[in-house]
Amino acid sequence: MAALINTLAAIKLSSNNGITHYRTRTFISPSSISLTRRRFTIRAADTDTDEVEAQVPDKAPSKDGSSFNQLLGIKGAAQETNKWKIRLQLTKPVTWPPLVWGVVCGAAASGNFHWTPEDVAKSILCMMMSGPCLTGFTQTLNDWYDREIDAINEPYRPIPSGAISENEVITQIWVLFLAGLVIAGGLDVWAGHKFPVVFYLALGGSFISYIYSAPPLKLKQNGWIGNFALGSSYISLPWWAGQALFGTLTPDIIVLTLLYSIAGLGIAIVNDFKSIEGDRAMGLQSLPVAFGIDTAKWICVGAIDITQLSVAGYLLAAGKPYYALALLGLVLPQIYFQTQYLLKDPIKYDVKYQASAQPFLILGLLVTALATSH
Repeated sequence: MAALINTLAAIKLSSNNGITHYRTRTFISPSSISLTRRRFTIRAADTDTDEVEAQVPDKAPSKDGSSFNQLLGIKGAAQETNKWKIRLQLTKPVTWPPLVWGVVCGAAASGNFHWTPEDVAKSILCMMMSGPCLTGFTQTLNDWYDREIDAINEPYRPIPSGAISENEVITQIWVLFLAGLVIAGGLDVWAGHKFPVVFYLALGGSFISYIYSAPPLKLKQNGWIGNFALGSSYISLPWWAGQALFGTLTPDIIVLTLLYSIAGLGIAIVNDFKSIEGDRAMGLQSLPVAFGIDTAKWICVGAIDITQLSVAGYLLAAGKPYYALALLGLVLPQIYFQTQYLLKDPIKYDVKYQASAQPFLILGLLVTALATSH
């Protein structure tokens, strides 16, 4: 459901030697929309219209780009001309699993999920809403708003390279956004909710996503607020959606998941390291820009580890010692991979760190969900 945090807008693009200039991150919602007889026109706020001229290379840095990386939407991607593969790349499938897993955690925490065909079907539909639809919508919109920064950091990406047109990007944003809301409303009907809680979670997440990416607020300009908004969207929102679908959201779960979102803030910092040059050029105060790489990597480690250790302490105090020990056991390998990758070189090893450490983080989420099951 965290995916449900994003929206849309469009700015007249600049071009240099036939190459359209447009950075990447995550979230969305429309800024200003005018309807003509021929098409929708979406314009970003005036505060974001500064054009950035960048020398765009003719091809990606690596001649041996991976087609697999291209489909996942991660670094090292091969150049692609197939529009459907490019569309998939914009949705960044590699970002879907944490949100899908959040739904699993919420269902587990509800205490009312059963392995029946109906409950399984509900959960799969909720995962589709959170992952492919709303996370995909979020990522596409974020790429749209970040196109000027991407023209500096990763000019070979689909939007700044001109591999996909303005109208095609905007159409994709709308289709994914509306599909996510339709599924959310359908889930409320299926669950028999008198109040459409899943729909409003999706809508609220989309609003957060919009103010994260779009002017005038553009929360991503502030490293602390923006990264916490990102972390809560990836951890809290899908959990809430899964729990609301099968049970009832309770104040203790809301507080606990928001606390866990501080760990998500740390993960968001990992994504900031690769964008330092573009963030600095565009005036975005990400934590690596504001504090420098060395300080930011320790803030990142502290946010991830201290949060999980605090949750383990909470579980121990709540009379759940075995769950607390299990969570502690999952923190230890994360600390090891931090020393091997993140603390050595967060720019060079960001992908390796996330691939190695994050599975233990998301398993810890499930342990917490089972421990708090109502």
